[in-house]
Amino acid sequence: MSKRKQLIHDVFERIKETSEKDTKYGWSEDLADAIEKKIKFKISVKTLSRYYEAYIDGINEEKGIETLILNRLSQYLGFDDYEDFCTTIEKKGETASKTTVKIGVDNEEVSSVNGIPNVNVTINNTNSNNNDQHFNMPEFIKKNGLGILEMAFVLLLVTGGVVLPNTKNDSKGGKNSSIVTLWGKSDVDKKYMYWNGERYIATDSSDLGPQLEIVPMHKYNFKYLKKIMRPDTLTADNGLGKVWYDKSNNNVEFFTSPGIHPENGKALKDVSETILNNHAGIQTDSLQTEE
Repeated sequence: MSKRKQLIHDVFERIKETSEKDTKYGWSEDLADAIEKKIKFKISVKTLSRYYEAYIDGINEEKGIETLILNRLSQYLGFDDYEDFCTTIEKKGETASKTTVKIGVDNEEVSSVNGIPNVNVTINNTNSNNNDQHFNMPEFIKKNGLGILEMAFVLLLVTGGVVLPNTKNDSKGGKNSSIVTLWGKSDVDKKYMYWNGERYIATDSSDLGPQLEIVPMHKYNFKYLKKIMRPDTLTADNGLGKVWYDKSNNNVEFFTSPGIHPENGKALKDVSETILNNHAGIQTDSLQTEE
């Protein structure tokens, strides 16, 4: 539909909303009155009726419309002028043609076909004339001749962020997901977090099940508090003043930041050379007396 045709269509649709008449001539009369009252511009009923016949009924040949009239009709609709009307129509068209890609991964089980995760992709076109399209990822890739890396890149461009399935369970029983974000909310801006046994994981959900304790986001702890999983790499040179520890039930755990132990709530202590010698690094048979 041309922009002129769209404009004529829109002005008549506007007058039909308030007019009690039901003929093109009657609508043209009411439209002429409404335009004069709203923007102080006179246009003949006959001219408007000809526009209706040409651009809506299609019984007459579409002819050019003066720029002045195009501007006034646009102003009747609330636009600055005809150029403003055209620009707005173009933007609406761009929005209507956009496609939203949604990636759904089964939270209970992630299976694979020929080594490729079984990811369901739903493509929802915002244009109401098109139906939603559902693809199974491997079939979709085969149809388009794309490899998994190329497909992932396309999805990143469209969605801005993709959550990739990872079947590895953390030490608290939850499932980790690798998150790739190009724009949108960063992890540290999320409302909550939970401890997975090694570090804090960000989440927007306040309830992820009874096995996980969800706490409000603490940006410092989220960024810096991590459990050191290889205490055998610690020495006095790289640990003193940089490592903190907790000793409970004769078990020593080391952390990268001061604060509170995420699981037992005890305050973490500055590590000493004695603690490092007895519980970190390469262990020997001799133990030093701890304070």
